[in-house]
Amino acid sequence: MNRIKNCVIPAVLLLPLPLLAADLSGWWRPLSEINAGNTAWVMTSAVLVLLMTVPGLALFYGGMVRKKNVLGTMMHSFVVAALVSVLWMIIGYSFAFTPGNAFIGGFDRFMLGGMGLDQTREMTTIVNGDGTVPESVFMFFQMTFAIISTAIVTGAFAERLKFSALLLFSGLWVTFVYAPVCHWVWGGGFMADTHTPVLDFAGGTVVHINAGIAGLVAALVIGKRLGYGKDVMAPHNMVLTLTGAAMLWVGWFGFNAGSAGAADASAGMAMAVTQVAAAAAALTWMLCEKLAGHKPSALGMASGAVSGLVGITPAAGFVGPQAALVIGVVTAIAAYFAAVFLKRRFGYDDSLDAFGIHGFGGIVGSILTGLLFSNAIFGGEATIGTQLLVQIKDAVITIVYSVMMTYLILKIVAIACRGLRIDHDAEREGMDVSIHGERIE
Repeated sequence: MNRIKNCVIPAVLLLPLPLLAADLSGWWRPLSEINAGNTAWVMTSAVLVLLMTVPGLALFYGGMVRKKNVLGTMMHSFVVAALVSVLWMIIGYSFAFTPGNAFIGGFDRFMLGGMGLDQTREMTTIVNGDGTVPESVFMFFQMTFAIISTAIVTGAFAERLKFSALLLFSGLWVTFVYAPVCHWVWGGGFMADTHTPVLDFAGGTVVHINAGIAGLVAALVIGKRLGYGKDVMAPHNMVLTLTGAAMLWVGWFGFNAGSAGAADASAGMAMAVTQVAAAAAALTWMLCEKLAGHKPSALGMASGAVSGLVGITPAAGFVGPQAALVIGVVTAIAAYFAAVFLKRRFGYDDSLDAFGIHGFGGIVGSILTGLLFSNAIFGGEATIGTQLLVQIKDAVITIVYSVMMTYLILKIVAIACRGLRIDHDAEREGMDVSIHGERIE
């Protein structure tokens, strides 16, 4: 583990910040009319994505921890939803989606100033360029992405982080890590302002690679749970986890199909390929368990389904069903390898496999997008060789930036909160009692 820290953390100093001015002309397009069908679909999708975090991710994560930490773990998702909502309103949305430079947006929407009732926004994507919706709807839709991205990170350090440290870390991370990366890809930043933009339909780079890598850094810096590798740390309640996984699966249609920005054929294809990839990955993970000499488990099926959903996220608007099947199978195999073998080999305590499933799966999904995309589906003219290089390059930039900023934020939080971890006695007693004064009987 020390070798990982010694090699990875100094490498972040090599990251140049691309602060050159970007051409953001045409991004803000106030229009007099909205498209009712598109607006209804994006509003529905936003609610589905919020459902993914509360209660979806809360239940998914809550069921996988020990009984003494169930409430504390579920609280992570709920408090992140509240905190990120406020910060997104104050500054996050403005940093991500207003004109600034190639690295970060400006202050045009600080405290959502200037966003009136009749202000509209054209949800311009590579696939769809005329999804005209009220800006308030667009803002809320993107808020739900920021919420779940931040909540995903908490799975890496479940059962051992101070509540005050969680709040400060989450607030700084969503503002200075998530918002800039979101701007790079979707807000007119340098990953979009090129002849060959990165293909990230719904968040492979912005959400999964970004959050998964942050989770790995947090797990390394915070350290292992007491008794990790010695004590039994089996999931407390798989019914909660399966219920949460089901909500994630259903909510993901808002995640992927909603990113089309319109109720059109692109959204329909994104919905279809999402289902194919999730189903293929769920079956593949159970097959991996069987081949490894284990029984096919409920946790395995849930993990497999989520890994397939992660893998298809960047590709949802760019591939057909056949490619989605391949993405589901390959991503599940890769995530299984990361969550089972890679974690065991290097000994880090990624409690709920935030890196194994989201980080590693997101990297694989992004690369596969560059290999399997179809110009016929999204109307592009990209070539596989060029696009693959773009996908790899931008994934590496995101990884290095996320490592650098997450490490820096954790050090700041450690100073401000006088440490990151709860003390040993509190950890043995469990977060439910020691932090929140509640328990499950």
